Order: sequence, then structure tokens, then C-alpha cells
Amino acid sequence: MAGSVNKVILVGNLGKDPEIRSFANGGRVASFSIATSESWKDKASGEKKERTEWHRISVLNDNLVGIVEKYIKKGAKVYIEGQLETRKWTDKDGAEKYTTEVVLRPFRGEITMLDSKGGGSSFESSGGDYGMESSGGSSGGNYASSGKADKMDDEIPF
Repeated sequence: MAGSVNKVILVGNLGKDPEIRSFANGGRVASFSIATSESWKDKASGEKKERTEWHRISVLNDNLVGIVEKYIKKGAKVYIEGQLETRKWTDKDGAEKYTTEVVLRPFRGEITMLDSKGGGSSFESSGGDYGMESSGGSSGGNYASSGKADKMDDEIPF
């Protein structure tokens, strides 16, 4: 295989308000966790079962950090598109620790608010400024309102 893909797509709910931190160089990061759940009926007992997974999210694009800080709160339903990254660090006792998280880097990531109050607003990670754009497709760095799509012509052209 010539290449590889590292892409994660999640739809879930925030477990608590995002945490915003600043770096010494002036950059910022937004960190939060989202829960994804699946449910099924146990064939043997007929009992309804549910499993919830928690996913750690880090947003490193400063424009998206501002959006997260302003609009995304505990309980919000979001669509996240990013990539998996594993970090290694040493804790205060000298033990090496690892964490794997979904990272939204500049030019590689997207957050879409799925709650009705957010109106399904989509934000893509890029280096540009945010400007309004209709819902047809989003060019890098633009705010894309994912409201109702343009009505398609009902007539078949053939």
C-alpha cells in the first residue's frame, strides 16, 4: 500500500465544559471528552444493554479553540473529525505515561454542532479567517452554516 490514512469521525456528547489552556508562545488548546454510546438487546436474556466509550479531544487550531470556548458546552452534541495521536509524558513520580486522543490540528479537523440551538453549524480547521458561506461545501477556514440544503429540482433531466 502506497499511503495510509489516520482519520477519526465521532458523534457524541460533551461530558463537561471544555478546558482552554494557553501556551507560552501564545497558542491555545481546547480539551474535552465526548461520549459515544451503543445499545443492543441481549439475545439470551432479552435485556437492553448499553456501552459508553469516552474519547479525549484536543483542538490545536486557535480559530477553532475560540469557537469551542464560545459555543460548545457540557451536554452539547457534536460531530468531530480529526486524527488519532498518542502522546508520552513522565508524571511527577517519574513513571512514563501514554494517552491517545483525537486531535484537530490546523488544516486537519472539523467540529459541527448538532444541537438545535447551534443550528448544525460546521467549523473546519484551517489557517484562514472565518467568513460566511452557504451550505454547499466549505472551503478551508470558512464558517459553513449547515442549515437546510438548497432545494433540488424535482424534474429528472432525461
